[in-house]
Amino acid sequence: MHASEMNRVEFPLRGEWFTPNTPGSRIPSHGTNRWGTRYAYDFIQVDWKRKGYPAYRVSFLHYLFLGVPLCDYYGWNQAVYAPCDGIIVEAKDGYNERQRTNLWADTARAFRNAHFFNSNKDDIQTVAGNYIIMECSKQVYAAFVHLKTGSIQVSVGQRVQKGEVIGNVGHSGNSFAPHLHFQLMDGRDIYTAKGLPCAFERYELYKAGTWQDVHDGIPTNTDRIRFT
Repeated sequence: MHASEMNRVEFPLRGEWFTPNTPGSRIPSHGTNRWGTRYAYDFIQVDWKRKGYPAYRVSFLHYLFLGVPLCDYYGWNQAVYAPCDGIIVEAKDGYNERQRTNLWADTARAFRNAHFFNSNKDDIQTVAGNYIIMECSKQVYAAFVHLKTGSIQVSVGQRVQKGEVIGNVGHSGNSFAPHLHFQLMDGRDIYTAKGLPCAFERYELYKAGTWQDVHDGIPTNTDRIRFT
């Protein structure tokens, strides 16, 4: 689908970001259509100068065997911004973040949620953590997932404007590292909504040693992007 046929919104973060899971590289971007994730994005910050572009300040062996405190991740606690004018229809906070990442425990948690999550009895916050859903327009809803505990700055029924800070990047719920999971959906209920294609109105792409303007773009999983 061409970007001009998609819903277009402002980029929901500031600074430089990397997108390991994106509909610009595969659909469904997260390997499933469940929970409205067909066209979802994950955004993390990385060290572009280190091999493998790690998202953390410590060594790989430290990450692998000891885990990493959240404060040692580049993207943790970064502000999240409303990508359009809209109304908050859900705002769920209070789900505790794990204070450090642990590859093995986080993998086991992801496996359980992928294979054994039961929408009839399990709390969606075990997957989404702290999250916000805002209505952007008729049958277009934006979801911001895995937010930092205690960071949500909006409440249900509140009208927000494009560019307004609504929360902070976190590691709550089904998360391997602090990041923002962002998606558009055709309904407000994560259990039943279908994902909608989404392009970003404007950002910059680092290519051939320079920053180049992109309009109505869909980042891929090899792109170094920024928005200021």
